[in-house]
Amino acid sequence: MKRHRFPPQIIAHAVWLYYRFPLSLRLVKEMLLERGIVVSYETIRRWGIKFGPDYARRLQRKQPSANDIWHLDEMVISISGRKHYLWRAVDQDGYVLDEIVQNRRNTKAAKRLLMRLLKKQGLVPKRIITDKLRSYGAAQRQVMSHVEHRSHKGLNNRAENSHVPLRKRECSMQGFRSSGGLQRFVSTFSALRNLFVPIRHNHSALGIHLHRLRAMAEWKAMTGILD
Repeated sequence: MKRHRFPPQIIAHAVWLYYRFPLSLRLVKEMLLERGIVVSYETIRRWGIKFGPDYARRLQRKQPSANDIWHLDEMVISISGRKHYLWRAVDQDGYVLDEIVQNRRNTKAAKRLLMRLLKKQGLVPKRIITDKLRSYGAAQRQVMSHVEHRSHKGLNNRAENSHVPLRKRECSMQGFRSSGGLQRFVSTFSALRNLFVPIRHNHSALGIHLHRLRAMAEWKAMTGILD
């Protein structure tokens, strides 16, 4: 990390704190200060913008499978008084597959999400599950008509629950300033969440502990942090 007066370990730790936990930039600044690291919250913000996407790209992704089930949903986010929609896809384990910020909540927007998913995953899922929004059905018939589509609000809790952590962050950050800023944030935020949150069928205390130890080891290896 040339031209930075702080070592990579401190930068990576600050980025990890900010994206992993529901902390404001000022709270991250205060936590670093407790360790004797004096840095402005604006510098932390710039570190997140500059290094967060690179960390997200380098994190190991879950391998796609033909047995995956895609849960699709969208959430409304107000930015400067205008409605935007964050379209999200998660798999059967709650792993975030992709997210895209769009201005519309229609068939064209749903189709764009499906096309991005096909390109990113490289194969079609076993089935897709959505709520009752008709745009999903219209887009599915155009893009993957042979894939089973179940449309029922009660079946889609996995996707709806995946919005909750971002809602908490939206509150702690007092909203987002732009759609581009939101897109950049969720790309890094979800990549770290995918790494650290254990899969749904392994919720024993020991299983969660071991999962997070492995996740931290992967994070440190990827960012070059040494104990």
